Amino acid sequence: MPSSKRRVSKQPGKFHHGDLRWALLEAASRLLDQHGPLGVGLRAAARLAGVSQTAPYRHFADKEALLAAVAEQGLTDLGDRLRAAVAGAGDPLAALRAIARTYVTAAKERPQLFRLMFGPEVADKVRYPAVRDAGERAFDVVVATLAAAQRAGQVREGDPVEQAVAHWSAVHGFASLIVDGRLSGQVERAGGVAELGERLADLLRWGMAPR
Repeated sequence: MPSSKRRVSKQPGKFHHGDLRWALLEAASRLLDQHGPLGVGLRAAARLAGVSQTAPYRHFADKEALLAAVAEQGLTDLGDRLRAAVAGAGDPLAALRAIARTYVTAAKERPQLFRLMFGPEVADKVRYPAVRDAGERAFDVVVATLAAAQRAGQVREGDPVEQAVAHWSAVHGFASLIVDGRLSGQVERAGGVAELGERLADLLRWGMAPR
């Protein structure tokens, strides 16, 4: 998620070549938020960044490559947010609640980016291994947290990867329903997306409790 604090457009004569890739990613990110993946293109990003229409080809072969770079950055930032949430939690169970809260909040904040990161626009992870790797690093946060919960005797023994798949799938599906506007009433009754995410994590925890 490129930062929105720095201006995209350049002033004439003030653009530095070293900023080109960043400026195009920032422009593509804004276009994505406003118009969805269909509204992102090399020419549109170039116009918004204030560079020539041929400039994007220095870094991106086509629109899909540009979208892949935005998705990679989004997944990297998601992983960073998940790690920060876990670090700020008091114990593994609190960390699992923090993961759910952070995940659904990120989806709610930038629904178009959420759809891009997990949608068909960048489905070929063989062509874009950096996108795959960024997603796996985010997933590894969940695996490590569940392994810690096992060691603390807070969840049942078993393969932490399988448990992480179940946890991630449930939280992701929940986030998708929120993004699609399917849980508006439940969100309102719960007091917000983050609160409802924490309740989901509690339900998942009960299902994985030691027996």
